[in-house]
Formats: sequence, C-alpha cells, structure tokens
Amino acid sequence: MPEIPESIGPYRVLSKVGEGGMGVVYKAEDQRLRRVVALKVIREFDGDSSRRSRFWQEARAAAQVSHPNACRIYDIAEERDRLVLVMEFIEGESLARCIERGSLPAQEAGQIALALLSALEAFHKVGIVHRDLKPGNIVLSNGGTKLLDFGIAKHVPVNAAEETVATLADATLPGVFLGTPRYASPEQFRGRPVDARSDLFSMGAILFEMLTGQPPFPGESFGEIAHAVLHGSPPALSGSPAIAAMGRIVHRALAREPQDRYPTAEAMAQEVRATLLMDGIETKAHARALRRLIVLPFRVLRPSEEIQFLAYSLPEAITVSLAGLENLVVRSSIVAAQYSGDAPDLQKIAREAEVDVVLTGALLNVGKQLRITTQLAEVPSGTLLWSHSSQATTHELLELHDDLVRRVVESIVPSLTVQEHQSLQKDRPASATAYQIYLQANEFGRQWENIPTAIEMYERCVSLDPSYASAWARLGRARWISDKYNLGSLEGLRAAEEAFETALRLNPNLTLAHNLYTHVQVDQGRSLDAMKRLLDRAGKRRSDAELFAGLAHVCRYCGLLQPALVAHQEARRLDPLISTSVMHTYFMLGEYERALEASGADYGYGRGLVLATLGRVEEAVSMLRQCELAKPWRLGKLYLTSLRALLEGDREQSLATSEELIKATFRDPEGMYYLARQLSYLREEGPALDMLSRAIDNGFFCHQAMVRDPWLDALRGRPEFTELLRKAHQLHVEALAAFVASGGPGLLGLCSEGY
Repeated sequence: MPEIPESIGPYRVLSKVGEGGMGVVYKAEDQRLRRVVALKVIREFDGDSSRRSRFWQEARAAAQVSHPNACRIYDIAEERDRLVLVMEFIEGESLARCIERGSLPAQEAGQIALALLSALEAFHKVGIVHRDLKPGNIVLSNGGTKLLDFGIAKHVPVNAAEETVATLADATLPGVFLGTPRYASPEQFRGRPVDARSDLFSMGAILFEMLTGQPPFPGESFGEIAHAVLHGSPPALSGSPAIAAMGRIVHRALAREPQDRYPTAEAMAQEVRATLLMDGIETKAHARALRRLIVLPFRVLRPSEEIQFLAYSLPEAITVSLAGLENLVVRSSIVAAQYSGDAPDLQKIAREAEVDVVLTGALLNVGKQLRITTQLAEVPSGTLLWSHSSQATTHELLELHDDLVRRVVESIVPSLTVQEHQSLQKDRPASATAYQIYLQANEFGRQWENIPTAIEMYERCVSLDPSYASAWARLGRARWISDKYNLGSLEGLRAAEEAFETALRLNPNLTLAHNLYTHVQVDQGRSLDAMKRLLDRAGKRRSDAELFAGLAHVCRYCGLLQPALVAHQEARRLDPLISTSVMHTYFMLGEYERALEASGADYGYGRGLVLATLGRVEEAVSMLRQCELAKPWRLGKLYLTSLRALLEGDREQSLATSEELIKATFRDPEGMYYLARQLSYLREEGPALDMLSRAIDNGFFCHQAMVRDPWLDALRGRPEFTELLRKAHQLHVEALAAFVASGGPGLLGLCSEGY
C-alpha cells in the first residue's frame, strides 16, 4: 500500500502512525462501532502459506486473552491479500522515549514491571510467549501501562539494524533471529526453543534499563550484543535496601540458563511487590561496573622441584592481593585450579567462570634464574592486553609479585581509592625469605596430608616476620583444619583463634583473614558474632563473594534461613562457581530436591542424608561406603560411618560411632545438631536431648528446622525438648534483632517478611 488508503474494509483511515519491518500501522475509525482503532497491515508473506497460517494461529490465540495491561486484538481481516490486525488504539508515550530522558525511581520502575508481569502471566497461562519484549513495545498511557505486539510475527536477516529486527513465530527458519538483540534471551541467540522464561529474561533487561537508564548488555553491533548476553554480566546495582532487592531480582531474571530464572511471571512479580514496601523505594539506582578476573595456575615448562611450588602458590598470592579492590571481582584460587593445564580454553573459562579477564603465566628454571612469562587477556575474545617476561632468583619473588599486581591494576582497574592503595602496600612481608617460605607453605596446605608440614612452615614464616598478617591468617586456617576433623580439641581451636586475632590486629581490613576466620568463630559457638562481623565487612566490600558465602553459612546457624539463601545468591552472582554450604540451608527448609542439587561439594554426609530423606536409601549407603574409604580424617569418617550404619539398620555400630563423636568434643554445633537428630531417630532420647542442648549452647539455634524436623519427633512432648525449643527461639529472636541492627536487610535487599 504505497499511499495512505482512505479506508480498509469498514475502517476509515485517519492517519499513518508508523512503519516497521513487518508492516505499517494506521489510526482508523470503526464506522460500525464508532470507535478509534489501530490497523496493522502485515507485509506480504512471499507466498509462504505455512508462515501465513502460523501468523493466523498466533493472532487468534492472542485475541482470546483480554488483559488491562495488554493491547487488545479486536479483529483479523484481509485487504488486497494482506492480513490486517485490528487492535485497540493506545495514545501515550513509549517506555523507550521515557527512558531516553533518564532512569526512573525504583517505585515507578517497580509499578511498571508489575503491570507488564501481570499481562505476561495471563498470556503465558494459555501458552503464548511474546518473544519481543522491549521498551519500544511498551506504552505509558493515561489508561496505564500497555504491552503491544503479542503474538505478532516479524522477520528480518540477522545482520539487519537493531531497530528493524523482531520476532518470528517459527524458530526453525534459517537466517532469522528471534527478538530484539539488546533484550533477547541467550536461548534466542542460540536458536533454541523459547518458553515463558525467555520473556522473563527480557523483563529483567527492561527493569535494569528502567532503573539505570542504560541497557544491561552493551554493544553497537549484533555480534557485540550477542557476546555480552552470552558471556557477560550486567553491572551491579547499588543504593538503598530497595535497590539492592531490585538488583537481586534483575540478576535472577537475567540468569543465563532458563532453569535458574523465575519459573513464572507471578513468581517474579511477588518479589517486585515485596521491594515496594522497602526503605529507599523512591530513590534511583546506581550501576557499578565490575571487572572479573581469574588468575590461572602457572605452567611449569620444565619439571623442577625447586620451582614447582610456585605453580599454584604464586598465582594464589596475587589473587589474595587483588581481592581487596572494590571494582574488581577476583575468582578464588580454588576455582582457578579447575582450569590448570597446558592449553587453557579461554572461551570455556569465560563461559563457566563468568570472567572477562584472565592472567596466565609460565615458569622456567634457567640455571639459578627463574624465567617467568605472564599474559593478561580479555576473554572470550583472547585480546591480549599485555605480555611480560622477566628473570629473577627465588629471592626476588616478592618484587615479581608486586610488579605483576601493579600491571594488572593499571590495566583493568580505572582508579584506586587511597584506602585501596594502602591495602596493596600494607600486607607485605618484611623479607624475601619470609615470602618464599609463605609460598611454600601455601603449596603444602593444598593437600590434607601435608597440612602438618604447612603449619610448621607458617610458624617459621611468622617467627621470621611477626608482622606478616597473611601468614598469620593462613596459619590460623591450617591449625583449624588440622584439629577440627582429627581431635576437635579446645586447645587446637584456641591456637587457630590466636593466629586469626593476630592477623586482624595487624591488618583489620585483610580480606583473607575475614573470609577464613568465620568457621573458627562458628566452632567457638560465636555464630552471632561472626554474622555481625561479616555484615559490617560486606557493607564495605560488596564485591567479595567469599564474604557473602560466609554470611550464608552463619545466618543458617542463627536460624535466618531466608537471609542465608539470599546471601548465597549474592555470592553466586559475584562468583558462579563459589562453594557455599547452601545444601544444608535447603535441608533445614525441607527442600530436599534442591538440597540434593546443591550437594556436589559435600564430603558425603550431607548428600547421604538428603538421598536417604528422599527415599533413596540404597544409593545413600553405597555412596557413604565409598566416602568412608576415601576420607583420611578421623572425625569426618565417624560421621559417615554413624549415618551409614543407621541407614543399614545396624543400631549397635551407629551408636558406637556416635559415642566416639560425643567423646571427641567435636566443635561444629551444626554437626552436633545432626548427631542429635540421629540419636533421636534411634530412640536414644536422653543422649539426643543432651546433644541438642550442646548444639544450641554452642551457637546453632535454627529454630525453624527443629520445629519441623521429623527425626526429632521422638522428643516432642517432653518438657526438656519444649524448653530447648523455647531457648532456640529466643536466641533466634536475638539474632534477628542483631541482623536488622547491623543493616542486614539493606545489604541483602530483604523486606520485613523475608526473614
């Protein structure tokens, strides 16, 4: 229709509204009903009858749904062999135009999101997926927020300009992209089938853009945007408690895999509604860009006992130094160790570890000299930022370490605060000898059987340099691990605590010490103190995944299960491969399938318990037997044996090993709780009550779990158990008050109903 027609069927055309890749839109008057409508005249289907048929099917389905926040389809007609959609005419401003003027307050963005999610829920329920959600398809009118173009097929080649790229109902056509790239889901880029969760990904992108005024995935070309969506992560949102909660919603909606997103539009809407009741909802968000770095183990080009210890310990030391920078998220050395090898796959590392910068290195012993070659590259492109070679003796490792840290910082961190400059200089050993011993001790500390040697070397290091805080922190960790699963002695715990206290006295801001100290405090019965310390630290170091992993751990001990889950989610947002104890949180909540999914890093006991709870007892017994053979440490093995014997019906062996654990003064109060529930299951009520009392007194007072745990049923009705429940509840209430007073709700973005 090259010219504006006077009429189309019974509709008198008033004006041309717009034109796009799929057709032209007119404002018209329905002369029969005397109402103004919008006519969308669809471009020709090039003789493709199957596409024409699919379009009809989509349009008919969409016309069956009436929702106040979606543009209504009144009719489908044909004019000159072209299809014409007759739709509700909506006057107003597009959300895209609104965002051009700047970001929206969280309150306004949340209300718009709720309107859109309500419309999506209605259409998703009848199997209709929008496929092209974007601010240009959303109109802000006097009648409220309206979503346009449900069930409309559009098509252009992949390399077309973004403005004209749109959806197509059939995902199988070659050379056609589904959706507008900047708001499309990863599965749309990959050409995979989409469902309702694809729309929720687009909603996450729109919500981010409303809050910040910028799209979450940068890029000018199709390829740049595709790379950002498939491999990048949007900047973190900072601001008020409401903004933190919005940031968490955006992060989940933008999860790369559909199963990690909200299952339904209503589930996402529920969390948005909760944020509207939180402090700071009238404020605006700030997007904080983070660079994400991983330092891979260095390759030793020619085997040499003299330098082998540097392959892991030198990269780990560099990782620790860089971990204190606010705008840099550094993957842990445990994660980095997964990618050791001669030829690292940078694309795989970028995809799995979600990083955009990788530091690699190679070591070669040349006589008395050490030759080291390092490269810093952006991934997954492999673009080389710099390459550097140097030679030094092992006594010059400290200068080498400082030089590499400086080069990394200058390349990828835009600016440092005065405090960050001081942090990089503060925890530095006084001598090259102390640093070399520290690196060697770190290498020994990687293997359980070598921890006694590591302790000796750390002690030698701090005797040479009593002011080296990192060495004191590592010594504390080694002492704790060595004692925890072998003796469980009070003396060993005190020795570990002394080392950590020394480290934090020397450097109160040492990230390494804060992250490692948590488990010692828990074993001391000071889970509440640990929670308050971590909340204070995380408020200052929002980019440290380890802090949030520790917070996820101690919140569970204090009975704060929802905050524990949210802290775990924040840790995983910062580092998708970080190990947390979330399996036990799911178990305490009675979500056993999710506990099983999260049990990959468990040493065997928790996974066996979950399998048995799910009725997979034989599988649990088989797995526990294998773990018993593999675990060298005494107390851990006793836990495995006690559970395995219980599941096999060997009451005598289970009680015998439980008795050994009781005598061993095992310090972890959550372990005491698990032992108490086993004893209760075996109808040993007296010992069970004693062990439960010990668990509560030592800092595990997860009242919610104790109330619902079926293995504690043998104790219910006894006055002693009632008193223990009362005590656990009181401690939980005190912990909740401390959590609120320490700013926990704001840090994690939780409303008052989320505890």
